[in-house]
Amino acid sequence: MNAMTELKNDAPLNIAGRTYNSRLLVGSGKYRDLAQTRAATLAAGAEIITVAIRRVNIGQDPNAPSLLDVLPPSEFTILPNTAGCYTARDAVYTLQMARELLGGHKLVKLEVLGDQKTLFPHMPETLAAAETLVRDGFDVMVYCSDDPIQARILQEIGCVAVMPLASLIGSGMGIVNPWNLSLIVEQATVPVLVDAGVGTASDAAIAMELGCDGVLMNTAIAGAQDPVRMARAMKHAVLAGRDAYLAGRMPKRFAASPSSPVAGKITP
Repeated sequence: MNAMTELKNDAPLNIAGRTYNSRLLVGSGKYRDLAQTRAATLAAGAEIITVAIRRVNIGQDPNAPSLLDVLPPSEFTILPNTAGCYTARDAVYTLQMARELLGGHKLVKLEVLGDQKTLFPHMPETLAAAETLVRDGFDVMVYCSDDPIQARILQEIGCVAVMPLASLIGSGMGIVNPWNLSLIVEQATVPVLVDAGVGTASDAAIAMELGCDGVLMNTAIAGAQDPVRMARAMKHAVLAGRDAYLAGRMPKRFAASPSSPVAGKITP
């Protein structure tokens, strides 16, 4: 029995009607080369790979190497994203272009940024883009603030997953507001995936222990000294965190409690 099947009483991750065994989603940027991109993706055990359409070639330039040569859609679910977009109009146009490049592909990741310094989501533009894309038939996974109200509105619009940031994109600061993430998870009717801020394996485990359905990361793996080894660590962290969440942790107490039974102890 492998690690995946050991997660008892757990349904696979379901996004837009399709199931996935892995709850770790990875990005495709910042690697040394395409060979390392593939090696790290395989080590992570990821099935969904997000691609910045404005920065990564998936066919826009027929004369340059394509990411799809090493991560073909026959093996992975390609998730086009709108990294680098600052308006709803640009985001919608970018994903319409991705749909054409990928032969009618519907599953996309929407992100509309507020500024170049923080890369925080611009929520009014994000909401506007989400409404347009859902009407246009896209299955929208959406990068958003860790605001439970905004997350609920995105669910009501029809997004198939909400992806609140844990901390600043690429910062590696980890989970800075677990309480907000817990509130989002508590009310969720669609999968909740932490997006942005994970720096190491313990951060991924914490996100899963909070009840998140998955984690998406790029810099935490690609920026490590050994990306392939870090990818493997992240895979195990997500599995461990999910298993711990399902197991139900012991309650925290303000007093010590002996780990050995006190009844029936041997006395001299």
